[in-house]
Order: sequence, then C-alpha cells, then structure tokens
Amino acid sequence: FSLKELHGIFPWLVESIFGSLDGIIVGWNLRCLQGRTNPTEYSVALDFLDPSGPMMKLVYKLQAEEYRYDFPVSYLPGPVKASIQEQVLPECSLYHNKVQFPSSGGLGLNLALNPFEYYMFYFAISLITQKNSPITHHVSPSNSAYFILVDTYLKCFLPTEGSVLPPPSSNPGGAIPSPTPRSPAVPFTSYGMHHTSLLKRHIAHQPSVNADPASQEIWRSETLLQIFVEMWLHHYSLEMYQKMQSPHVKLEVLHYRLSISSKHHGSPAQSSYQALHAYQESFKPTEEHVLVVRLLVKHLHAFSNSLKPEPLSPSAHSHTASPLEEFKRVVIPRFVQEKLYIFLQHCFGHWPLDASFRAVLEMWLSYLQPWRYAPEKPPQSAEPLPRSVSEKWSTFIQENLLMYTKLFVGFLNRALRTDLVSPKNALMVFRVAKVFAQPNLAEMILKGEQLFLEPELVIPHRQHRLFMTPTLGGSFFSSWPPTITDASFKVKSHVYSLEGQDFQYKQMFGTEVRNLVLKLAQLICQAQQTAKSISDHSAETMASQSFFSWFRLTPSEVNGSYTGNDLDEIGQDSIKKTDEYLEKALEYLCQIFKLNEAQLTQMMMKCGTAQDENGKKQLPDCIESEDGLILTPLGKYQIINGLRRFEVQYQGDAELQPIRSYENATLVRLLFRLSSVLNERFADQMDMLCSREDFVGRLCRYHLTNPHLIQKIRYSPIVKDRTSQNWGPRISLRFLASYRTLISLLMIYFIASWFYIGPVGCTFIILIGYFLYAVIMTFFFEGWKPHEH
Repeated sequence: FSLKELHGIFPWLVESIFGSLDGIIVGWNLRCLQGRTNPTEYSVALDFLDPSGPMMKLVYKLQAEEYRYDFPVSYLPGPVKASIQEQVLPECSLYHNKVQFPSSGGLGLNLALNPFEYYMFYFAISLITQKNSPITHHVSPSNSAYFILVDTYLKCFLPTEGSVLPPPSSNPGGAIPSPTPRSPAVPFTSYGMHHTSLLKRHIAHQPSVNADPASQEIWRSETLLQIFVEMWLHHYSLEMYQKMQSPHVKLEVLHYRLSISSKHHGSPAQSSYQALHAYQESFKPTEEHVLVVRLLVKHLHAFSNSLKPEPLSPSAHSHTASPLEEFKRVVIPRFVQEKLYIFLQHCFGHWPLDASFRAVLEMWLSYLQPWRYAPEKPPQSAEPLPRSVSEKWSTFIQENLLMYTKLFVGFLNRALRTDLVSPKNALMVFRVAKVFAQPNLAEMILKGEQLFLEPELVIPHRQHRLFMTPTLGGSFFSSWPPTITDASFKVKSHVYSLEGQDFQYKQMFGTEVRNLVLKLAQLICQAQQTAKSISDHSAETMASQSFFSWFRLTPSEVNGSYTGNDLDEIGQDSIKKTDEYLEKALEYLCQIFKLNEAQLTQMMMKCGTAQDENGKKQLPDCIESEDGLILTPLGKYQIINGLRRFEVQYQGDAELQPIRSYENATLVRLLFRLSSVLNERFADQMDMLCSREDFVGRLCRYHLTNPHLIQKIRYSPIVKDRTSQNWGPRISLRFLASYRTLISLLMIYFIASWFYIGPVGCTFIILIGYFLYAVIMTFFFEGWKPHEH
C-alpha cells in the first residue's frame, strides 16, 4: 500500500488490535489469548506484533514521514489529565510539544503522537482499559500473549547485552530519524523546571540521526519506558501528584498557578475543592496489572545491572560511554523509583486482606532485591546457604530507604489484620521475613536510618542544592544532578523528595515498630496453637466418624461445633506447612530485630496456657462492666480470625430447639406430639418415681430430668415466664428422629435377620441393651453429682 493509504489505515488497525480506549471494542483480547487454548491465533498474533514483525515495520515506515495521530487527553491517567486540562504542563517530557487544541467544533484536548508513540500508548493503556473484558475460561496472566509481548518489547528495546537492534528501513542503508522537537501549539504554565534530555544533548547539533545511530536506539528505549511507567504507575491523588512533581511547592501555589493559567486562557478559575476533586482518581489495579509491573521491575534491575564497569579515568568515561550505558546508570531512580513507591503505597493501603495480595508482595520484594538479577551467580554448594548481601548494594538501599522501612511497617499493619492460620497468609509473612533476614541486609538498612537521622548542618549551599536538585520522579529528559558525596544528604534528599519536608519518619528499628513486631510474634504463636487445635479437632472428627460410631443411639453434640477455617478443607499436609511457615517466620523476625529469647519463650508459654485440657480456646479478651462482658478490640480480632470463641449453647427447652439437619422433620414433630401426650398423662407417676430414694428413683432422676439445664433456665435472665413450661420429669423421644439412630436400628435389624432372629426378638434385645445401658449410666453418674456432668 502507499503511505497515504497506510496513514489512514493505521489508527483503525491499532484500535482493532488493542481495543478502543473506552473498552467497548475488545480487539484481539491479547490478555486472554494463550497458546494452550488457541495455539494458531496465539502464534500469529505474536509474529505479527513482534518488534521485527509486520506491525512494527509499518510503524517505522510511517515514522519516516513524520505522520501525527491524535490521542485524547481524557484517557490519560487522572493526575496527568487534570494537569493538562488546566494548562499545567507535566514535568515528564513525554507530553512536551504534543498537546493540541481541538479544531473548530471539536471536543477535548489531544496529544499529537508519532506512530511509535501512538502504537505504544495503545499497547500500554490496553492493560487498564480492557481490564473488564469478558473472560470465558481461566487465564494465567503470565502465559497470555500480552504478557509475552511486554517481555519481548523490554528485551528488544532495553537489552541487557549488546545494543538495540536498528529498525528495519524501506531505504537500503537508511535509518528512521527520531522525531524532531516542535514548537508548542499552546502556551503552558511550567510545572517545575524543564531541562534538556540526554538524547537532545547528543543530537541537538546533528541534522540527522544517521550520524549517531546510538541516539536513535536510546530514543526508542526512553519512549517505551516512559509510556509504560506513565500508563501503569501514574495514578494517585493530588497530594501525591504534588509530591512527585515538586515536593517543596505548597498546595496553595498549585492552586494559584491553576487560577493564573485559567484566567490567561479566558476560562474561569476553579476553586480549591474543584481542583482537588479534578485530580482524584478511583484506581483499582488488578492482579494482572501488578504481575506486568513486576515483570517491568525485574527487567529494569537486570538492565541496570548490565552496566559495564566504569573506567578508572573520568575523561575516558565521558568519551567512551554510549547513551545506552548512561541510560542504564539512572534508569531506575529517574523513571521508576518514586512512582513505584506511590503505587506500592496505594496497593498496601487499598488491596483486600486476602491471598491475592501475594502478587503485590512479590513485586515489592523483587524491587528490594536487585542483587537477584545481577549477572554474577552465587557459588554452587552442596548445602544451600543464605546469600549475604554485598556491601556494594548499600547505596541502592540508602537511596530507596522508604521502600524498605515504611513499606515494611505497612506490611506489618496488614499482617496484624489477617488470619495467619491460613497457609497462604502464613506464606506471605514467611516470604517477607525471609527476605529481610538475609545476612547483612538489616545492618545496611539500619545504617541508612542512622544517616537520615544525622543532624542537618546549616550550610547555605547544601540547602540551595536541596531545593534545586531535580526530583527523581521526573524523566530521564533532565540534566544530570551534581555529584553528591555526602551519604547523609543523599538519604535525606530521597526521603524528603518522596514525602515532603514535614515528614515524620518512623524508624524501622525503633521502639514503636518493635512493639508491632512483638504483636505479630504473639499472633504467630496464637495462630500456631489454633492450627494445632484444628488439626486435633480434625483427627477427633475422623475418629468419631468411624464405622462403629453409627451404632450410638444419641445424637452428636449439637452445641460443640468448632469454628474452623480453610484448613479443615485443605488437610493435614497444609496444616503442617502453615506451622512450618510460621515457625520459620518467627525465627527470621528474631534474627532481624534481635528479639529477646526469654521474652518470646514467655509469650509462647502464655499462648500455650490459653488452651484448656481439650485444646479448646479460652474466652475472647473482654472487660467486665455493669452490663456484663464487653469485647475489647483484641477480643474482636480473636473472634474474627477464629483464634478464640464463646461457648454458645442452646439454653431453652431441648424439645423446642430448631430441627437439625441430621433429623427427620416429620418424625421430630410426630415424636414431640407423642411425648407430649405421654408426659401429660403420666406426669404425676413420673414425679412420684423421681422422688423415691431407692435405685428406681435414681434411675428416673437421671433419665427423666436434666438438673443442670433446668437450673440454667430457671435462673436465666432471658427466660421471663417459667410457669408456662413444665420443667419437671419428662419423656423425650426426639433422639429417635435422628438419621443416625434410624440407620443404626435398621442395621441391627439386618444383622438380627442374618442370625434368624425375628423382629420381636430383635426389639426385645434392643430394649434389654438400652436398659443395661441406663443402669450402668445411672450407677456411673448418680454416684457423683449429676449437675456437674
């Protein structure tokens, strides 16, 4: 096709593949396309969208002619959209010289993008806009075509070895020029200082990129990464947005700039509340979104760690280092650090308290461990030992201190509100404790905290540098910061650039966080005891369901049900795993925070004494008041997580309690009528029998009355009218309505018929057996006090 025809087809083709921005057109649905279910379509899609495939060839062909395509500003992330709509230009250079006012009669602002940017914008934002697309079958995000394409693009444009492959060109020996800077179409208020990019420093005086192909490869790498970060991580409130862009500018200054900009362009100024509301965005990342961000983080660590060692001579470095090597040096602090920090804070605070948080957790732990993606491999040994963290990573830890400390405190607050008896939640606590317990890591974090807490020396030039140093949350299109040799200043700059000058730092190894760790250790001990109780209860349940238990003539305890959790359905193996996870997590926490062994032993003994002889829990934590027991917050937590419970029992008339699932409803009603007739007709005779002092009286008192229950009911504040019910001796036939009793009787009759015993003889044997049982139980209990048993 001719370029003119391809220019018209390109926007339609991109939308047909990735779907429309409003989510109505699903497109190829790459998120749900897997090789296992649709192998043909899967392979065709990957080949077509490959960096060297037909689609990218089309992109480069249109790129050579400098075509532009409109992308609506209204579909950008909330903070960027509100900023551009108020004519406050974001600091990220991705939006510079691209904002266009609509033509006459048009609606909304647009970004004028070149073909490569337009393609990547649609590709990246489809992860957000298509998150509610229908899924007809179970899809593993890490095996989808979208996930594979993200990995392929990262490996192609951010290579860990070699350089970026040059784009295919329709002209032999030619190259596709990078976009030239254009004058802004709309005057914008600058939101912070804008600087020239590293790329522009290399090509500012070059008429063509052909003279320096390295500049072309870094342009594509920068553009790809900027788009991924902006589309996937740039979602937060106005307060966070202000910290990201200019930490030392107050909220009133921003409102002032908005008002001045609006008046300059003839539109009414928004109020402070309206401006604040404009920046708010309801952002709920999905598990698939988090997995893709984790893939980005892992690749950036590998990309950054592939940096060649610096030469000894500084002058040699300035002449030999390629733009790609310089890009590797600052790719994480300039592009990812601050926005990922805000993204993680949002997830830690808003993600549901369930096992799906594992995706966020692993993404966080991947960022905290760049040494896992370093080219050197650990030495192979017969017995795997924990790998010590090298001192060379101390700079990374200090420059990412809040990633380690504040987010660890956030995880502690989450862990204290989760059910640690669940094996999935126990695994998450174990994973975090294991990572932070790596040798030498806690010491380096503590050193970073000490550097931050050093008193600030009042030196004028340092204060000036603190305000003038570019924010790390900007883009790579900014000048190099001055060389800073003071480690304490670097840590302070990192913390204040993320949280502002008035931030009150909470020490990870301080008293407050240490108390949180002790609370977590106590909950771990309680969870271990709960898992043991569930295990014992499961064993008792299995034993009680044996073959001979079907012959019991009394129903199971209706009020002794145990409040379990998902361990009841998983089995003994998972209970054992939970105990192992919690035990190792407790051991790692002791290593990290140097916990006192005597204190932990006392805590575990205290948790152990919370169990009675049968392994049941004591009452939840309560305080006594005039109205009775009142649950404390700890008691509420214990009940919600199944750590303790009240022994709630039915205290009314046993004959009038609700029909149970193991009873036949028709038989219950018929037997109740029959027993009522018998009790009404023989009431006087039963009273006389129970008043006798001989063996017959003791037999009747034991089987026709329940002194303990009657005493409870007579003195209960709940039962007001005690004269309307007969609390004297009664005959109860309700046990005959139990399915277990009926099946037991049928089995006895079947066995009796096998030995040629007729129904009359079988009934006679059952009556004799029950009488002997009644006599034995009478002697066994009547010798003691019946109301104590």
